[in-house]
Amino acid sequence: MCSGTIAEKEKVVAARAVEAVKIYGHGDAAVRALDCVNVEFERGHFTAIMGPSGSGKSTLLHCLAGLDVLTSGRVLIGGDDLGTLDEKALTRMRRDKVGFVFQSYNLVPTLTAAENIKLPLALANRRADDDWFELLVSTLALGDRLTHRPSELSGGQQQRVAAARALLAKPEIVFADEPTGNLDSRHSAELLDFLRSAVRDFGQTIVMVTHDPIAASYADRVVYLADGQVVDEMLAPTAEGVLERMKNLEV
Repeated sequence: MCSGTIAEKEKVVAARAVEAVKIYGHGDAAVRALDCVNVEFERGHFTAIMGPSGSGKSTLLHCLAGLDVLTSGRVLIGGDDLGTLDEKALTRMRRDKVGFVFQSYNLVPTLTAAENIKLPLALANRRADDDWFELLVSTLALGDRLTHRPSELSGGQQQRVAAARALLAKPEIVFADEPTGNLDSRHSAELLDFLRSAVRDFGQTIVMVTHDPIAASYADRVVYLADGQVVDEMLAPTAEGVLERMKNLEV
């Protein structure tokens, strides 16, 4: 039986996986990274995905974001079934509807912070909303760093630039893969506070993979994976509750 559930009641879903299977390799060397997963992510909510190493959490995130392709099953972003899109349409969907925040920042070293933030819109020949840009810059305390290049920024500042870039186009959903993995505790808290406020104050939808119970406690909901399957979820998580559940999963 497939893991997870698709809720019966009506709600606005930003993204979902339906009977998602992802297999790497062939024959005896095949690895079933996702094993028939059903899961939904409601619009305007902050969801953390957790699980032991090798549980499939990053694979699920990458398939949801259209960065990897399922072996079978379906992924939908809003009303778009990613499996029905050609490469051009998939690229357009990722550009217009999805934001990304990665552990490694992925900033262009020759561009300033302001240019990095605006880069996806520039590539799409779209003009940034000046008021929204100023609000993001102010909220993330980047006002005095906009002319600096990535090499002139701290790790925390670079990650805040990446977060602003992800949100500037007002995407339907933001996927964050271990966004605090390279940050110290203070800069982690600053970024997580911002992601939390983006959901609470701006109605953003965020799906974040993390191994950190403290980071997960900022979310509205935690989805737990083990062996490529959804095995549990937790609403209104606390760091202590998340840590205890993770200990049980690892055992």
